[in-house]
Amino acid sequence: MGSGPIGATFARKMVDAGKSVTMLEAGTQLSARLGQNLKNAYIYQRDPNLFAPVIRGHLHLLSVPTSARPELAVDPSAYPELGTNRSSARNAENPDQDPYRNIPAESACFAVGGMATHWTCASPRHHPTVERYHGISPADWDRYYTAGEELLGVSRHEFDASLRQQLLIDALRDEFSELPPGYEVQSLPLAARRRTDEPRMVHWTGADTVFGDLADGGSDRFTLLPQHLCTRLVPDSTGSRIAWVEARDLNESRTVRVVADQYVVAAGAVLTAQLLWASGIRPDALGRYITEHPTAFCQVILLQKLVERAGADERFAPSIERHRAVYPDDVLPVPVGDPDPNVWIPVTEGRPWHAQINRDSFHYGDIPPHVDGRLIVDLRWFGLVDPRPDNRVTFSDRYTDVHDMPQPTFDFTFSPEDAARQHAMMAEMVRAALAIGGFLPGAEPRFPTPGLPLHIAGTVRMGTDPEVSVVDTDSRVWGFENLFLGGNGLIPTATASNPTLTSVAMALKAVRAMVGEAQPTE
Repeated sequence: MGSGPIGATFARKMVDAGKSVTMLEAGTQLSARLGQNLKNAYIYQRDPNLFAPVIRGHLHLLSVPTSARPELAVDPSAYPELGTNRSSARNAENPDQDPYRNIPAESACFAVGGMATHWTCASPRHHPTVERYHGISPADWDRYYTAGEELLGVSRHEFDASLRQQLLIDALRDEFSELPPGYEVQSLPLAARRRTDEPRMVHWTGADTVFGDLADGGSDRFTLLPQHLCTRLVPDSTGSRIAWVEARDLNESRTVRVVADQYVVAAGAVLTAQLLWASGIRPDALGRYITEHPTAFCQVILLQKLVERAGADERFAPSIERHRAVYPDDVLPVPVGDPDPNVWIPVTEGRPWHAQINRDSFHYGDIPPHVDGRLIVDLRWFGLVDPRPDNRVTFSDRYTDVHDMPQPTFDFTFSPEDAARQHAMMAEMVRAALAIGGFLPGAEPRFPTPGLPLHIAGTVRMGTDPEVSVVDTDSRVWGFENLFLGGNGLIPTATASNPTLTSVAMALKAVRAMVGEAQPTE
């Protein structure tokens, strides 16, 4: 259940092991190959701003509280209850949601490929002491991270030719000279490869990359059923195995039953927990211990002295000369078509946040018109939140969501320690911003809406104690022999770095257990 990169990992590796796989996906297919990253299209690489509304169009908010503001400027003869918020079904709003304890921007993507149809492809490893779960050995982490990087096509070198990337790395290394070796300012690991046939373009990884030949129908052992919503996992008479799943064919409005030997739910952090709840599988830890990545954001216009430094740097002379031969009147020594920068400051001990300095497609932070995009970079600092059982998502027995499944409701706050880290994180981002630029009007430093990174975790957390976790270290749900989970919801620790690579690593470890392979020993 679920066709994003984690579901694709399970499917690919199970088929490689000789198994037959049926995949259910509530969304539709948006590309010729299964689950392509849509920003591979030429027009979105030429102008990343055009991709921002595409992302927004594919995100479905999970919990929208009712509004306290009445709509008074209406025809007096209109229905008198308009705007009184007494209707629990109005506009798919959630009457149970406290707006002050919500994660307002947390969303789902209903599409073949899931969030990987538009993700940024940032794929760092989690810091070994600050972020990683210690219930998996360091040797196993290294083994599965390496395999995950190969599966996703992770590289650190696809933007090495960017003039601005080198300028930013040099300037920020001067500013942050105190960072330890290995954790200095550097290129961001990305699941992406520059195209050899058209070097100005990048092939961004989507679920299709993970699927491999399966994305083109390359195996008769793989069946994808788009627009099939899994509504219930049905245990057998022993209560220790799943006997079948019920799903709703959204096109034909009929219920289907799928029977298998093993079942995997990889439907996102919230909807995976929702399906367990709807199936009556409700361990104490379900939906609890939510973490997310509070974010500090701004955009800057590069400093004049930094841009002029490029014109005087011999490293860049050949590309600048070629640019001026074509654009003799251009005052900027930055070639048109210069790859956008993707710069990273990793998490370090004593500095628990992850920093990205780049210019990519996000569903927030557009560039205003008539500003030369070559001069603009985005700064995003991602913090961490300590896992606490009171931070949770619950599911209603009364209200339903757009798919008539139990409505999620968030109960989430920041602790004083979380807040202090965010304050320090903001100070560092401002320090970095002033070292490379001046603030773009309207994009000064701010904390965007909680949930915007779409990185919440912990809802079906991994652990060794069934009292405080949902799955064991093989991603198997406690008490069930043949039910496995995948995705960011399994990550049980506070993290600041992007979670996808870690979730792929966990899925690769789970597949070994599913196919009966012995786990390697150190």
